[in-house]
Amino acid sequence: MLTKKQSELLRFISERLKETGVPPSFDEMKDALDLRSKSGIHRLIIALEERGFIRRLPNRARAIEVLRMPGSRPDGARGRKFEPSVIEGDLGRVRPQPARDDEAGRESVAIPVMGRIAAGTPISALQTRSHVISLPPDMLTQGEHYALEVRGDSMIEAGIFDADTVVIRKQDTAETGDIVVALIDDEEATLKRLRRRGASVALEAANPAYETRIFGPDRVRIQGRLVALLRRY
Repeated sequence: MLTKKQSELLRFISERLKETGVPPSFDEMKDALDLRSKSGIHRLIIALEERGFIRRLPNRARAIEVLRMPGSRPDGARGRKFEPSVIEGDLGRVRPQPARDDEAGRESVAIPVMGRIAAGTPISALQTRSHVISLPPDMLTQGEHYALEVRGDSMIEAGIFDADTVVIRKQDTAETGDIVVALIDDEEATLKRLRRRGASVALEAANPAYETRIFGPDRVRIQGRLVALLRRY
């Protein structure tokens, strides 16, 4: 699900390309969306790119290609509608429940999967519990945990790939260098490495194709820290 501003920008770019064959400038996009600065447009552009709606061509100014519109499926989706969602707010009501691992004959822990998260620029934060997964206790730390399905490639150099499942320990603090789920402006969430820069908070990608984003401390809330990763082959 795109945010309202993301949808408006995508439509504007698509219409301008159809009309003129040339993408709009950042100033034109800023004016069309009635934003105060071009930094907001930059955020929206990165969000659309990381979610697979547009592509920016390297070494060319104003080179943007629209790959798909909302409702169409990305390559490789095989008919599955792409409806990403991530957590927001208080997850304290979701508690892991013990489950039986019949094969091993020992207890495992049921962890709620809270939807999908962009390993890149944030997507709209929508709380949803899709299903649970069972994990051995030795994969977990103390405290409450939840899992998220990863979408995007901005954390690939940290070994986190598209379609991985990350296990997150629920906490509202983290050390610099931790990979965290960060909620930005109480509406957008992302998986990034946390860096402290004086009074500011930097959310750092693990892919040189993506820029580090820096925010004031009042704009970012930590939703949890990465403790484990699952991958299907």
